[in-house]
Amino acid sequence: MMRSYKKDYPRPQLVRQEWENLNGTWDFLFDDRNVGEKEKYYAEFPGELKIQVPFTYETKLSGIGDESRHDHVWYRKKFTANKNRLEKENLILHFEGSDFLTKVWVNGEMAGSHRGGYSRFSFDISGFIKDGENEIVVKADDSFDMAQPRGKQRWKDENFGCWYIQTTGIWKTVWMEYVPVTHLESLKITPFLEKDCVELELEIRSAGYSGELTAEVEISFEGTFVNKLVIAVPESHVTARMNVFSQEADEWGVRTWSPERPDLYDISIRISDDGKICEEVLSYFGMREIRIDRGNILLNGRPLYQRLILDQGYWEDSHLTPPNEEALVEDIDKIMQLGYNGLRKHQKVEDERFLYWCDVKGMLVWSEVPAAYRFSDEAVREFTEEWMDIVRQNYNHPSIITWTPFNESWGIPKVETDRKQQQFTEAIYYLTKSIDQFRPVIVNDGWEHTISDIITLHDYEEYGELFYDRYNRYKDEIFTTDIYHSNHKSAMANGYSYKGQPVIISEYGGIAFQNGESGWGYGNKVSDEAAFIKRFDSITTAIKKTPYICGFCYTQVTDVQQEINGLMNIDRSFKVNPEVIKEINERSGGYWRAE
Repeated sequence: MMRSYKKDYPRPQLVRQEWENLNGTWDFLFDDRNVGEKEKYYAEFPGELKIQVPFTYETKLSGIGDESRHDHVWYRKKFTANKNRLEKENLILHFEGSDFLTKVWVNGEMAGSHRGGYSRFSFDISGFIKDGENEIVVKADDSFDMAQPRGKQRWKDENFGCWYIQTTGIWKTVWMEYVPVTHLESLKITPFLEKDCVELELEIRSAGYSGELTAEVEISFEGTFVNKLVIAVPESHVTARMNVFSQEADEWGVRTWSPERPDLYDISIRISDDGKICEEVLSYFGMREIRIDRGNILLNGRPLYQRLILDQGYWEDSHLTPPNEEALVEDIDKIMQLGYNGLRKHQKVEDERFLYWCDVKGMLVWSEVPAAYRFSDEAVREFTEEWMDIVRQNYNHPSIITWTPFNESWGIPKVETDRKQQQFTEAIYYLTKSIDQFRPVIVNDGWEHTISDIITLHDYEEYGELFYDRYNRYKDEIFTTDIYHSNHKSAMANGYSYKGQPVIISEYGGIAFQNGESGWGYGNKVSDEAAFIKRFDSITTAIKKTPYICGFCYTQVTDVQQEINGLMNIDRSFKVNPEVIKEINERSGGYWRAE
């Protein structure tokens, strides 16, 4: 556990000691006629319902449990503030996630608005505060618009296929904190393993200062001092590199982060004005390198075989919102118990506490963004802005080793042949690289790749011998698109060619297995545990025996609503013996090698 860790703290990569959690009981109302702004609900709130934030009204844990569509909802919360503190501090209100258009009033005045359902946003509400009791009012507008990034949220009145009940309004933690007028606004941490150093990019916000502004940075490992640096801050953005080589911390000088040994360094940053400390924040980082070398993915210079599982992050009574922090830890522990070293967080930007625990426990993560389902100028704008926010917000987590902005041509349905849609994917690829030049970027996961660092294929073949025969006999034909792979999709979009990138089967399996339950999975439903294990073993072993494939991702962790293809039920109970699954996953594939 890191020095910065605070239970339930929603932003583990930039931690201050004092904060206030605003989750809990809020006033709530539906505004189906969308008259609330005209009738000034933000000034005189007429609602009588109560809701438990951060659970959406569609969920049982919200206290409402209405799964029908309501596009306009309102919230109200009373809180206490000390106006005297605002002479030297600002009061910042944070929303970890609210879907989709969120408007916020404080004491009847508009504090700000935000578009997007999955990225964090914040407002400085200092100018609206009065001493004593204050009031926050929130309006959230959602829709079934297919141009809106929505991931696995349905855009029809009933669930269908692999799309589930919508998520409307606040679905992640709401919180606030007092920050000094001169404070650390953001921190970007980049490890350079070959140079035994870490690069820090600090953004300092100041209302003006009379003296010399400095940032004192101290790095330690498990309580052992590593290095300290005092950085002059002549402007709002400063960059510095710090050596982390220390034989006191490790006999080899540097502790690297990996699934086998997820070592992390603590870091503290003190901002001072003319020698007087303004504030101190805590964070952490991992020294690890992820890169592509011909047909291999290297972690810290060594070939990495990825045993991933598709994780959609749904719970029965709270849907996309984890019921508590312990539920996030439980998922990671059980995924590890099944013999996986990583996960693909599918069509969701998970609670950042989840990424913290992946960092601490050594769980590899592919970070994905929820898709839109219609291509348009509006969809391009909404997607691009939110994806860039997500990459910036989660950049520091060492567990994230891959960015996956597109999946199965969702939102880019004609990407195989349409040059405009292809250019959009190229733009997202290069924009992502402009923020993060190191992590691989996958465009487009599953099939019809354009420019992509890893070629990933989705294949729900039931029979291991057929899979092995197809991918070993017809490799060249699959990647030149002379033949399609089993989903009847081209591996590459028109005009693009395979250039020797690593290959991963990033969706497979999806075996439907649930006693007495209706629902669906991929292929034929199995009747018992023995049949499940036989099929799981057959296809997993076939993938591992295919020499040029360097990883897989099984569908999926748990059942989700109408889908019954999880290794666990929605209540997180195992369907089959996890030790058997672990043995199959970790068993040597026999032929995989670094090319």
